[in-house]
Amino acid sequence: MNDALYGIANAIDRITVPVGRVSALVLPILMLVIILNVVLRYGFGLGLVELEELQWHLNALVVLGCLAYAYRDDVHVRVDLFHAEFSPLRKAVVELFGGLFLLMPFVIGIAWFAWGTFAYSFSIGEGSPMPSGLPARYVIKFCMFAGFVLLGLQGIAQICRALLTLRGAASSYPPVSR
Repeated sequence: MNDALYGIANAIDRITVPVGRVSALVLPILMLVIILNVVLRYGFGLGLVELEELQWHLNALVVLGCLAYAYRDDVHVRVDLFHAEFSPLRKAVVELFGGLFLLMPFVIGIAWFAWGTFAYSFSIGEGSPMPSGLPARYVIKFCMFAGFVLLGLQGIAQICRALLTLRGAASSYPPVSR
C-alpha cells in the first residue's frame, strides 16, 4: 500500500514539476512584452491590443502552469494561523481532510466549468472581440482546464503523502527532488 501511494505521488510529480518549470520560464517573456507595451504606449503613444491580450494570456499561462508546482512545494498562499506550529502528524490530517473536502470539490467544479467554457469556445472558433486582438481564445480557455486538472492531480499526490505520514511511513520514502 505504501509503495503504491509513493508511486502515485511520484508519477504525478513527474508531470507537474516539468510543467511548472516550463511555465515559470514564460515570466521573462511576459516581462519583455510588458516593457515593450509600456514603451510603445507612453514613449510613442501607440497602444496595441495584441500586446495587451498577449500579457493576459502569458500571465494566465504562468499562473495556471505553476499552480500545481507551487502546491507541491508548499509555497502557495496558506491562510492558516496554526499550521506552522502543528506536528507533522497533525499537518498530515489537515492536508488529508483539506485535500479531500475542500481542494478536490473546488478543483472538480472549476475544471468542469472550464471544460464547458473551452468546448463552447472551440466549437464557435472564438477569438478576441477586438478586430486586432489575438485569435483562438479557446487555447487559453483550454489552459484553464489543464491547469486545474494538474492542480487536482497534485492534490491527489499530496493526499497520498499525507496518508504515508499518517501510516508512519513517510520517513521511509525520500522526497522527490525539487
